[in-house]
Amino acid sequence: MSFTTVLYDKRDGVAWVTLNRPAVLNAYNLRMRDELFEVFSAVRDDAEVRALVVQGAGRAFCTGADLTEFGTAPSPTAARRIRFARDVWAALSGLDCPTVAALHGFVFGSGLEMALLCDVQVAAEGTQFGLPEVRLGMIPAAGGTQTLPRACGVGSALELLLTGRRFDAAEALRRGIVSRVVPGDRLEAETEALAGDLAALDRRAVRAIRRAVREGVDLPLEQGLRLEARLAATLRAGGEVAEGAP
Repeated sequence: MSFTTVLYDKRDGVAWVTLNRPAVLNAYNLRMRDELFEVFSAVRDDAEVRALVVQGAGRAFCTGADLTEFGTAPSPTAARRIRFARDVWAALSGLDCPTVAALHGFVFGSGLEMALLCDVQVAAEGTQFGLPEVRLGMIPAAGGTQTLPRACGVGSALELLLTGRRFDAAEALRRGIVSRVVPGDRLEAETEALAGDLAALDRRAVRAIRRAVREGVDLPLEQGLRLEARLAATLRAGGEVAEGAP
């Protein structure tokens, strides 16, 4: 596949998706939205893909939406219609393979929201994070008000969302927003090793764990335990575990 704003590569069962607008620090524009939707849809339909990595080219992962484009939607109604036709965020979060965000430089706005939709976040030391939408009279609209509290707790998330301030990788790790922090010159190697390990795991077990966590986190403990027991029984019986299935 060949795109303008995204690079795609697949090797050893791992799909590598690189945001590729380095001149503007990988700001997320309309073309990137459409191309990411195509890429994630292709990954969904490719049985050879067993893990996915999202990373950024150049000096940043992603600095958020390109407001010169997203600020010119003809109307809120039209904007919603376009988004639902190309729901990149649902396409990413709905993948049934494990997903990894490799983060460096700047991770702002929808860039951080994209990272939070992944299963694991690996950040280079010194990476800067933030959800600055409130300072622009907006709210995060790519899931940030929902995923951030699930990552770091309601109080912690509200402090970051309401102030819109920047914070570094060390603080992101303390708050549970990223999974691990590595030296900058080790980011690619560490991510490749992690993705390779994930791709080598039993696919059925991976799907079961992801479903148990994603669905169980919003259930009362008793119901979550029943979900876990059902999934474990399905695996023991040799059955398939489809995310979202009863």
